[in-house]
Amino acid sequence: MTHEDYRRALEAATREYEDLAAKRQAIDKRLAELAQTIGTLSKLIGLTPTVPMGLTDAVRLIMRGGVPMTPVEIRDRLHAIGFDVSKYVNDLAAVHTILKRLNESGELRFIPRAPGRHQYTLNRPTSVVALGPDIVRFMQENRHEQEAMRATDDDPPPPRPARRVRRTR
Repeated sequence: MTHEDYRRALEAATREYEDLAAKRQAIDKRLAELAQTIGTLSKLIGLTPTVPMGLTDAVRLIMRGGVPMTPVEIRDRLHAIGFDVSKYVNDLAAVHTILKRLNESGELRFIPRAPGRHQYTLNRPTSVVALGPDIVRFMQENRHEQEAMRATDDDPPPPRPARRVRRTR
């Protein structure tokens, strides 16, 4: 294989990697939606969980959807899924505390916005640990080149130069 063949194989692998990461994000979002639906429907028919969910786990569940949210939106979503926040004197303060802790631990990422509109989002790694820094740099630097190569994949490859055969005496 030539250097160019390896390059094309790497580009194909990175495209597939990015496609699978996008699919995983969509699956995670759908799982979070279904978990919220199950929780809400369970409460509506009178079922109570045998293991109660804590506020931190409930916030994690809501944030798995991958949509950036303000603390007020998260509190409202907790109410919508039927999470009991009555034990907290100030439910919004409790949500802020959880968000701050999850941000400090690296699970969530703080997104500064206008005052009172700051958001948090799930902190998804942009690359898997198995990919070395050189490969990640390659993926980022060659994104435009990869797109151009996708447009010309149907074109036949250029002819290879004839190989010279060395004769030994």
